[in-house]
Amino acid sequence: MRKLVYYIGVSLDGYIAGPGGEVDFYPVGPEYAADLGSEFPEAIPTHLRPHIGMDVATPNKNWDTVLMGRGTYEPGLAAGAPSPFAHMKQYVFSTSLEQQHPDVEIVSGDAVEFVRELKGRDGADIWLCGGGNLASQLIGEIDQLILKSYPVVAGAGVSVFTGAFEPTRFTPVRRREFATGTQVTWFDRS
Repeated sequence: MRKLVYYIGVSLDGYIAGPGGEVDFYPVGPEYAADLGSEFPEAIPTHLRPHIGMDVATPNKNWDTVLMGRGTYEPGLAAGAPSPFAHMKQYVFSTSLEQQHPDVEIVSGDAVEFVRELKGRDGADIWLCGGGNLASQLIGEIDQLILKSYPVVAGAGVSVFTGAFEPTRFTPVRRREFATGTQVTWFDRS
């Protein structure tokens, strides 16, 4: 069965983005960018690949499907990228967003039910790209967390999980540290 992997950057105080969706305050050094670009090439948006010297057709290594909440999808849409991860199957969860691109499916129904069905299909693992509200809805379905913990305090913004109090245990299984002070930690569901 496919795994649902929540791969996300987070500040020291638990925010994945600023109040306006900002993520440009995270420190990214060349070693870190090269390492994660090599390990998770599918996390690089299709339209940005040529700007960093990556072939648009670079194959996926981990995931063939990406899930996004409306708040995660809309900044790319506003920047002129209505199909930000064209190299994967893309789903956006929203009850208010209308169809923007034929390669991006809008899901307005029950997220948990949809993901359970999706996990039963053939394919590679599934990347939960964000945001905090969708992650909270799917906490019971998340099989692995990969947290990119940045050494910065945001002060406010979008929480890594936004929802009901639901303590859920995960076990750290791997950690990498970079010269910028960023740590990437892999957690499996306990």
